[in-house]
Amino acid sequence: MPTHDQIAKETVTLHVQGVELEVATVHRAGELAPIVFLHGFGSTKEDYVDIVRHPAFAGRPFIAYDAPGCGATRCGDPSKVSIPFLVATAKAVLERFGIGNFHLVGHSMGGLTALMLAHEQSHRLLSFVDIEGNVAPEDCFLSRQVVDYPADTADAFFEDFIERTWRSPFYSSALYASSLRHKVRVEAVRGIFTSMVELSDHGDLMTKFLSMPFPRMFMYGEQNASLSYLPHLRANGVKLAEISRSGHFPMYSNPVEMWERLAGFLTPASAE
Repeated sequence: MPTHDQIAKETVTLHVQGVELEVATVHRAGELAPIVFLHGFGSTKEDYVDIVRHPAFAGRPFIAYDAPGCGATRCGDPSKVSIPFLVATAKAVLERFGIGNFHLVGHSMGGLTALMLAHEQSHRLLSFVDIEGNVAPEDCFLSRQVVDYPADTADAFFEDFIERTWRSPFYSSALYASSLRHKVRVEAVRGIFTSMVELSDHGDLMTKFLSMPFPRMFMYGEQNASLSYLPHLRANGVKLAEISRSGHFPMYSNPVEMWERLAGFLTPASAE
């Protein structure tokens, strides 16, 4: 049985766009091309640590880290965090760990970050799994609340956001909402959400996604099977993975099926 002894926890100091970061990472070394995992808003690197529990990924190196403004990563100025800042952070992490070609997996906020990173670094990507990351304006059901539900202070907005999320009728929403205060710096919320809305509305994300030359998979929960663009993705060569008994958070609602679908996609794509 794989154990957590196979992975290393390491905090690395980086400077990104003039901001000092102490980035909390988990990683495992190996000879094959690594998987780079990017978590979503309100989540952490621990979403992906169970990779060591799955024999299909035996020997596969990987890295996951807490994004600035989230988890155990310390950020000198959380108000500077945005999707472009997170892309710059990802590039700094890749450089710090000497990562060349890699497989990329991103969820939600991390999926959008990953899409922008993959667009910039397409020559290095071996595959890309987008887990409910933003590719169209309709994906801003969380982030657009910064526009739709204005509040007098950042704290007031975040408290109301947590309550709305807790009461959402989607799988794992209450579980997710219950830890938001502990996993997100409130000063980072507005910059993240406003940049997600801006890119989703005006960033031509679908064109970027469909133009990528490497294998791609879009993963979504069955509660989001009505997303209007799913047939368009399929028609343009993107593999679809619908996770049963799940909404926006398959790693919380149905992790067994999530990891099975990731393994089924990444193993054939992992000849290197």
